[in-house]
Amino acid sequence: AGVAAGAEPPAGWQPAPVRELSGKVPEGDMAIASYAVRILDFDRSTTFCGRCGARTRPLTTERARVCTACGRIVYPRISPAIIVLIKKGEEILLARSPRFTPGVFSVIAGFNEPGENLEQTVHREVGEEVGITVKNLCYFGSEPWPFPDSLMIGFVAEHAGGDIRIDGREIEAAGWFSRDTLPSLPSGASISRSLIEAWRRREI
Repeated sequence: AGVAAGAEPPAGWQPAPVRELSGKVPEGDMAIASYAVRILDFDRSTTFCGRCGARTRPLTTERARVCTACGRIVYPRISPAIIVLIKKGEEILLARSPRFTPGVFSVIAGFNEPGENLEQTVHREVGEEVGITVKNLCYFGSEPWPFPDSLMIGFVAEHAGGDIRIDGREIEAAGWFSRDTLPSLPSGASISRSLIEAWRRREI
C-alpha cells in the first residue's frame, strides 16, 4: 500500500525520493525500496484494463493483474535500455545530458526500439548521440532501474571510427578522458559507475 498524501513520517525519519537514496543506503534496502516503487506504479497505472476499460484485480499466483471483464492479463512493464562504456586506447568516452546534475558525465545509454537486438541498439544510440562507430561489443552486466521501469544492460565496446559529434539534444557535451582526467561521475551504486570503476581498475 502507498502512504497517504500529507502523512507524517515516524519520529526521526524524513521522506526522500527513492532515486536520491542510491549510494546512501545499504544495497539490499535500496533494492527493496526500488521494487516497492515499481510495483506501486504498476498497480496504480493498471487499475483499469487497457483493452476494454473495466477494472482489474491482482492475481494471487503471480505478479500480474487480470481484467474482471475480458480476462486480459497484464504484467509489470520492463523497458530494456543499453548502457555502454567505449574505449579508445587509454581513454574512455564520457558525455553529459542536460538532465544530469551539473558537472556530472557518464557513459552512453539509450532505450531499445522495436525490432532491434541489443547490439543494434548500442550501434544506433552511439551513432545518434556522439556520431562515432564502435566494435568488439562485450556484455558487462545488468541493473534494474525502476524510474519508472527500465532494465539497464551494460556493454563494453571499442572505438571503431569517427570524431565526436554531439546531437545537441540528448547530449550537450562529450569527450575522451584518461584515468587522470575523469570528471565528476555518477553515483557509486549505478551500473554506469560500475562500468567506469571496472575500467579504472583495468578489469575491462
